[in-house]
Amino acid sequence: MGALKQRRKSDGAADGAAAPVRGLDRKSSGSLWLAPCPSKRWGELFFLAYSPVWIVLCLGIIVPLRIYEHFKELEYFLLGLVVALPCFVVPVFLVGKEDKKLRWYDRYWIKANLWVAIFGYVGNYFWTHYFYTVLGATYTFPSWRLNHVPLVTFFLTHAYFLFYHMVSDFTLRRLRHALKGSNRVFSWGCQALWIFGLSYLTAFMEAVTISNFPYYDMVDRDAFYRIGSLFYAIYFFVSFPMFIRLDENPRSRWTLSQTAIDSLAAAMIVTILLDLWRIGLGAIVKLPGAASYESCVSYGIPWLA
Repeated sequence: MGALKQRRKSDGAADGAAAPVRGLDRKSSGSLWLAPCPSKRWGELFFLAYSPVWIVLCLGIIVPLRIYEHFKELEYFLLGLVVALPCFVVPVFLVGKEDKKLRWYDRYWIKANLWVAIFGYVGNYFWTHYFYTVLGATYTFPSWRLNHVPLVTFFLTHAYFLFYHMVSDFTLRRLRHALKGSNRVFSWGCQALWIFGLSYLTAFMEAVTISNFPYYDMVDRDAFYRIGSLFYAIYFFVSFPMFIRLDENPRSRWTLSQTAIDSLAAAMIVTILLDLWRIGLGAIVKLPGAASYESCVSYGIPWLA
């Protein structure tokens, strides 16, 4: 009898049963919102827990108290570092229980930071110019710039996007659990509607929450909120369903190269969609002047010139 059990175990392994993954907790997370992979679960909760810190700093202190009026290039740059660096530094010292069993490059927070850093960099370096030339928005505060984009926005975007994608992961995961067992087409349709709604809400709420910051100018604020938010939501139509795939299967961890390639693929899809809007629908407002437009595109993407 014992030999028979042993043979069945061997047959199961031969049939392709996945080998245990180091650092994998076989027990359920106990929540339909949380990731099944312990490292991812810890990373998502960390990023979510850190988000109120920078939100209060930026939107609860600096903006309402108008502290930014005393900022020059250095102060804006330092603000960006203060907001973004904890996403990279804190997990190095505050190591999750499961992450202690993993090599550094297998830890979820490393890969999540890499994915968002690449996506955010492409977004700032390239897609910001669509905001200038399609949505009629410009930055007027003093800042050191890269490709005519304030450096501080590269750092702030990292914290913003991590927060957005943690919320997306939690809610999309919960929705998938609720739809388990339903018709596949119906399930995909519900998820697509949720991603569309959450993406638009995310874009719209960001526009509204920074409305009290006077140095982010818009030609038509109402059009920017209503239509510009849809344009901005294109980022998340693509990134939300792609990002959740990262280490979502606890038995199939991604490598750093897979993570980077996936983020670059998401960025390319967004670039194509944004440019289809540009050539198909054009600007949502009349641009204020040729000089401003030329000043922008001279630093921007060649096909916008």
